[in-house]
Amino acid sequence: MNAVDDPHPQTAPAVVIGGGPAGLMAAESLLDAGCAVALYDAMPSLGRKFLMAGKSGLNISHAEALEPLLGRYGPARPRLEAAIRSFGPGEITAFAAGLGIETFTGSSGRIFPAGFKAAPLLRAWLRRLRAKGLKIHVRHRWCGFGDDGALRFETPGGPCGIPAPAATVLALGGASWPNLGSDGAWRPLLSARGIATHDFGASNCGFDVAWSEVFRGRFAGQPVKPVAVRFGDQEVRGEFVVTEGGVEGGAIYPLAAAARRALDQGQPAILLLDLMPGRDEAALAAALSKPQGRHSLTDHLRRCLGLSGVRAGLLREGAAPADLASPQGIARRLKALPLPLTRARPLAEAISTEGGVALDALDDDFMLKELPGVFCAGEMVDWDAPTGGYLLTACLALGHRAGQGAARWLRGGPVSLSQ
Repeated sequence: MNAVDDPHPQTAPAVVIGGGPAGLMAAESLLDAGCAVALYDAMPSLGRKFLMAGKSGLNISHAEALEPLLGRYGPARPRLEAAIRSFGPGEITAFAAGLGIETFTGSSGRIFPAGFKAAPLLRAWLRRLRAKGLKIHVRHRWCGFGDDGALRFETPGGPCGIPAPAATVLALGGASWPNLGSDGAWRPLLSARGIATHDFGASNCGFDVAWSEVFRGRFAGQPVKPVAVRFGDQEVRGEFVVTEGGVEGGAIYPLAAAARRALDQGQPAILLLDLMPGRDEAALAAALSKPQGRHSLTDHLRRCLGLSGVRAGLLREGAAPADLASPQGIARRLKALPLPLTRARPLAEAISTEGGVALDALDDDFMLKELPGVFCAGEMVDWDAPTGGYLLTACLALGHRAGQGAARWLRGGPVSLSQ
């Protein structure tokens, strides 16, 4: 699917480095502007992390109103807003339709391709890009700039380089899932050229929890739903999964960056679980006030509340004996069960990362201020968002904006990187 189109790299007016969604979208924007484009990627095939994301059901965007959607990008919103307004959920669904991929909106508001898979979309996209003239070179790991601005690569045949193109778009990914190509190895290469970057941190990641052996043995691998999870002033409703070592899943990931930062600063990170999000505390206490008789607490919870399985197990795991001694104490813990996190899972396991190229290092077209003619797109830029289509939305929007910016730069005339 992603074989080398031309095994002999040649200089093109525009070069894109990175074959994920941001890089491919930048290439398409340049091609649509009439520019000749060559794309280089370190891996043997393109879009590997994109394909991995599609294995569990690809969210290509989210259908919520634009204002709350933009709020998902937190402090980075002011710098990302114009790009997302220009190429947001509506444009992304139209983009998929143009590739012959039907989409639908799930009950959660997430937008999926029909069939939930990434591979058909990627195949159709690459066919279209090749038809527009894109030249693809895989197994070319970018190693930085030469003194004259040339692009240097490491290949199976040894080092190679190409003269400085008039415009370059870097779409090199973050630092999660390094086996799929996003290893963050580019960061010192840009730092050496005076580009401000921020340390990578795990985002949308799981956490370790000190489960008891009994709880782990009975419930590892089971989903917890419905549930609401709070950390600080944030609350997320949905579900998560109990793992052998902790927790992961959609109700955990949006809270992950803040929880990880607390742990990094030596502060406690304690999630509060609402195990009965559809009922208030008073109603729960009233239901539990029915005589328990000779029934065990497990039976009493099941009979009075319909609570059983992993949620009942979590209550026993996290509540103190005094909490379980009265209906009021049980109800209080059902609505706010503390779940202490011990550490974030390693960076390489995170779905996404925060950190990377500082937003202040980029102009409004995402061109590096210190390297005229070099643009950045996608997850290598320091922004963050929860899962659910928001990550891919921003990657595509930034690729679109950087590609358009590079095309505008080309129309204004090339400037050597060495100047």
